[in-house]
Amino acid sequence: MGCLDMLSLQGQFTFTADRPQLHCAAFFISEPEEFITIHYDLVSIDCQGGDFLKVFDGWILKGEKFPSSQDHPLPTAERYIDFCESGLSRRSIRSSQNVAMIFFRVHEPGNGFTLTIKTDPNLFPCNVISQTPNGKFTLVVPHQHRNCSFSIIYPVVIKISDLTLGHLNGLQLKKSSAGCEGIGDFVELLGGTGLDPSKMMPLADLCYPFHGPAQMKVGCDNTVVRMVSSGKHINRVTFEYRQLEPYELENPNGNSIGEFCLSGL
Repeated sequence: MGCLDMLSLQGQFTFTADRPQLHCAAFFISEPEEFITIHYDLVSIDCQGGDFLKVFDGWILKGEKFPSSQDHPLPTAERYIDFCESGLSRRSIRSSQNVAMIFFRVHEPGNGFTLTIKTDPNLFPCNVISQTPNGKFTLVVPHQHRNCSFSIIYPVVIKISDLTLGHLNGLQLKKSSAGCEGIGDFVELLGGTGLDPSKMMPLADLCYPFHGPAQMKVGCDNTVVRMVSSGKHINRVTFEYRQLEPYELENPNGNSIGEFCLSGL
């Protein structure tokens, strides 16, 4: 394992400093329907000398977090687990979604650590970063008061084929001009350049069930399908996505917000 690494495999990984390594990170990603467990096999670092090894439940990139603070079950401070504080009392750390990462600093050549990465099934994946630029996914939130974001870190065409929101069985079908505000269950499509969905631009709100398809071209570095759930219902959304070809980005037409992202607003 290197000082800056991205790993999508299970297995045992060792980092050994060949010189002082002061700003290191490893990003772990698994399949959408999996949790990641990081297990310390051996840690040889000098906490007193300024070394550290911290696990973060999610990813942080350029100061932006995924899942965002609004979407993660834990307060931000509790998402960091610092080896120098907890030692091996927390030898195995399980993520809340399919991404996790470690930050580390090792001054002394020869020092380092070995850890084992394994995955466990997650029956109701909530927050997900897609490993692939193309795919299909159904996000189900069963009677839980939580928000779930599915993030695709590519410009994509996204096609929503099915949306079921438990609260609308014909009773509350009041179409309002205020979009989905004030409704406890809805899906939003977000676009942006960073990792944090709460800092992204809302492109579309969907709060009425339909059997699609509804298609949108999103020329952003990051596209997110986010479901907000009140917990009173079972909500479900099915969508598929594929990466935009370079020529599609150059000629945005029709229902497209490529201009929004490309202009860096």
